[in-house]
Amino acid sequence: MFDFSFSELIVVLVVALVVIGPERLPKVARTLGHLYGRAQRYVNGVKADIARDMATEEFRQLQQKVQAEASAVEQSVQRATQTLDQQVQQLNVTVVKPLHDAQQQAQLPPQSSAEPSSAQPRF
Repeated sequence: MFDFSFSELIVVLVVALVVIGPERLPKVARTLGHLYGRAQRYVNGVKADIARDMATEEFRQLQQKVQAEASAVEQSVQRATQTLDQQVQQLNVTVVKPLHDAQQQAQLPPQSSAEPSSAQPRF
């Protein structure tokens, strides 16, 4: 975080020893260590919150993309289904229905004339 060389650190310790005194220096150093630890935990907590928020936003964007793709696929399937239904209807009209009508006509008995037909001829 801060760029201190070893010589600068020695100068700071010597000044602290003169200003604070040798009796209170360990207590002050311990207090500064605790404060530094708290500051690090606070900074790490803020970083974690930011990372969590970013991950949540990325997840929302991914979810929106997936929903858009799913919607596009659903529409494509619906169009394909409609096209297939239209082709089946056209097939029924052009091929199956005339074939079915021809089969029905082949199965019908011949039309009877005005005279009743009998097995024996009339004289």
